[in-house]
Amino acid sequence: MKKRLLFFVHYLELGGAEMSLIGLLESLDYSKYEVDLFVYAHRGGLMKAIPPQVHLLPEVPEYAQIERPIKDVLKDGYWRIAAARLLAKYEYARYVRRKHPHDGSAIFSFVARRVAPLMPVLDRNYDIAVSYLAPHDYVLGRVKAGKKLCWIHTDYSQIDVNRKLELPVWNGYDTIIALSESVRDSFAEVFPELKSKLQVHRNLIPKSYISNKSKQIPADVVSREMPYRQGEIKLLSVGRFCAAKNYDNVPDICRRLNEKLAPSGLKAVWYLIGFGGDEALIRSKIQSECSPGQVVILGKKDNPYPYMLACDYYVQPSRYEGDPVTVHEAAALGKPFVITAFPTAADVVSSEPLGTIVPLENEACACGLAEILLK
Repeated sequence: MKKRLLFFVHYLELGGAEMSLIGLLESLDYSKYEVDLFVYAHRGGLMKAIPPQVHLLPEVPEYAQIERPIKDVLKDGYWRIAAARLLAKYEYARYVRRKHPHDGSAIFSFVARRVAPLMPVLDRNYDIAVSYLAPHDYVLGRVKAGKKLCWIHTDYSQIDVNRKLELPVWNGYDTIIALSESVRDSFAEVFPELKSKLQVHRNLIPKSYISNKSKQIPADVVSREMPYRQGEIKLLSVGRFCAAKNYDNVPDICRRLNEKLAPSGLKAVWYLIGFGGDEALIRSKIQSECSPGQVVILGKKDNPYPYMLACDYYVQPSRYEGDPVTVHEAAALGKPFVITAFPTAADVVSSEPLGTIVPLENEACACGLAEILLK
């Protein structure tokens, strides 16, 4: 008899964790498993990439309210969920005043604690239930399963953690999956009592999907946005515009890089694909910190792979990462990549022969990039 598996995920926007979930689903042996996928909100470019063997469960309206604007949640009549989210925001604000956290990561635990009890319990029993993205309160409390697994996608040494809220949730799972040894070790430093539950499984990349998608936009269309110019080197970064990705420092790094390339007659143009809250900051720094045309924002792309195929080097200049999926995607397309020396960087290049690590600090990063580009 096949084992019943359930995967839980927020949505399927084009992102690293979501792409790695598609890779994982593609790798399963469906002669052994009957797989359900529960997506809180049925949106995102990867909804069409769900393998045909996977049974996509219907969207449940209450779960779809978890990340919607609160005014829309109220307008549609889900006042209990809206009230719970407002209470969580109030509690988090009090936490910020007391603890002065260096980032906003803990807000998700506050919201999940208040919202999860209001969510419907799934009416089917599973052998294994997998919570693929934190917070993991929902699978823990609203799913019936013989065994429960959850995933760690980030470096826990780099984010603010509310141990009081998170420890009981993580401890409720049978197994906790980390993407690399470094991710495992950083998590274990925060939660040493959970070491026995930790396992390492690296991201699985759906290479055939990426290869097929990379050919779906004609080269001449891509070249309008990333034109070929003699002596010009095209760098590309893909990801959410947020502090972790460090794109706010790209204009300064690119200016310094081009100063070092100038004697050779070469020029670097750095393209950014993505969206997010830091976009205004990045645009401001492009105007103030580098010459026109050195850094170009291409915006959100449902299919970034033709642009990866068109670049000369893929660059991930992050402050911190778990296991950056976009780097592995670029490598799958045969592109050399450069990553900054974030704490888990060594794990990334250990499995990818096309990769090089450069320092994170702007001047040293520019020097490292120049050395690579001038080889």
